[in-house]
Amino acid sequence: MAVTIDGRRMTGQKVVRAARPGPAGRWEKAVLAPAARERIGEARAYIERNWLTDDAPLMYAFNTGVGLFKDVRIPIADMARYQDQTIRAHATGIGEPLPRDAVRATMLLRANAFASAYSGATLGLIDRLTGFLNAGLHPVIPAKGSVGASGDLAPLAYLAGAIRGFEDVAVEYKGRIYPAPEAARRAGLAPDYPMGAKEASAIINGSTVSLAIATLAAEDAGRIRKHADVALCLSLEALRGELAAFDQRVHAARPHPGQARVARNVLRIAGESRRCSEAARAVLYPDETRDPAKPIPLRVQDVYSLRCAPQVHGPVADALDYIDGILTTEMNSATDNPLMFADGDDRFVSISGGHFHGAYVAQAMDLLAIAMADLGAISERRLARLIDPAMSYGLPRNLVAGQRGLNTGYATVQCSMSALVMENRSLATPGSVDSIPGKGNAEDHVSNSTWCARKARTIVENVEQIVAVEMLLAAQALSLVAERSKDHPIGRGSRAALEAIRARIEPALAGDRWYHHELAAILDLARSGTIVAAVEEAVGALE
Repeated sequence: MAVTIDGRRMTGQKVVRAARPGPAGRWEKAVLAPAARERIGEARAYIERNWLTDDAPLMYAFNTGVGLFKDVRIPIADMARYQDQTIRAHATGIGEPLPRDAVRATMLLRANAFASAYSGATLGLIDRLTGFLNAGLHPVIPAKGSVGASGDLAPLAYLAGAIRGFEDVAVEYKGRIYPAPEAARRAGLAPDYPMGAKEASAIINGSTVSLAIATLAAEDAGRIRKHADVALCLSLEALRGELAAFDQRVHAARPHPGQARVARNVLRIAGESRRCSEAARAVLYPDETRDPAKPIPLRVQDVYSLRCAPQVHGPVADALDYIDGILTTEMNSATDNPLMFADGDDRFVSISGGHFHGAYVAQAMDLLAIAMADLGAISERRLARLIDPAMSYGLPRNLVAGQRGLNTGYATVQCSMSALVMENRSLATPGSVDSIPGKGNAEDHVSNSTWCARKARTIVENVEQIVAVEMLLAAQALSLVAERSKDHPIGRGSRAALEAIRARIEPALAGDRWYHHELAAILDLARSGTIVAAVEEAVGALE
């Protein structure tokens, strides 16, 4: 199966398939659609016939300098050298390299932007991009240095340099790093690719690195959102919570789509639970301090981290729907400058605009950062409740097993998750409201989209660990009281989630162990989708 590039039908799921290896350990190939190939060829042929002469009118980037040199003509004799100098001038990246999946997503999305034929790129450039992608050639691109307008110039210059074949650019191939020409040779490609007029500008223009990181982060967030609903249900079961708050009549009274979806998910997973009942609450738990001879107080309603979960998880679902719309539009847009458009029979016109500006991506990523930070915060409050018998209605303190004192339990696991929550709170500060003019004030307002995407992705990664640990701790709690509560079974969906966890991670029933391994294992399970898949097999698809 291949990912088709046509400039019109790219999706986040397709980006993931090309950017990350599948179960067989291979990436899906990228293929340019025949119709797109024809469009691109026709547009470039017009450029070659009509615009690449020293008599042609000034057209930005086709035959002029860039930025404040926009009115300086570049002679056709210097055009090839001008492409090289443009790339060199913008290779000012800083810091650690971008992750491999972000590099692959960037190459795919840049090629898809060219497939619309608005950019004037050659078929050779697109074939070179897809050739790198399909051969597993991954340019080493510094993560920092872009302000998200005029596109991700600095990081994309390293991609451009790798495509061009500069010795200065490093490329990873089969786990080793080589100069770009050597990496290309080893992959069976030509060591260099001389660029034609406007191609250097086309490849470095556009906030495509921001978009690539954003797309992967948003796709991951969609997966995490479902896991958060599963984690909530496991915590409700462990705490013998009240399910009335998820009644659809309640959510019809405040009809936000997201919160209703979450409430339906909870009832689908745990709705027939007998653990979430007054009868189950009558069972005395190990560290419960109430007098068993006295009637148990009615629960009536739970704390906010349980009862208000639809009102917190729900906005995340709605935000992700909005973000998906923004990113899907961006994926299928031409984002460099200038763009060329048909203007009558066999004629094109070049128009300068500002599609490289990353404000849409920046603001969408700030929304993702805020929404996911809140999802992580409420998840951490639930897992913190599980380790405190005063808040968990008598679950063993710290969920400890074995000799107390000698064994500490999971208290420090909760502490580590609180560290991630605090990190998320700082990172969730919006970056899209920041702008510093650059390049002699030619770029007097910038988007900061790359930083917005990078920090959103970090938050998403942190939240996935937090949500995974909530599932881990809730599973530990359920295992510790399994015998005591056997007459009050948990819901079918909750049982499926618990069994999926226990198939990989045994409960800690003999005392402390190297908890680092459990944190890694539960994160792997969450990333694999195994837990949600087990739940959906048991109760149907989650929303």
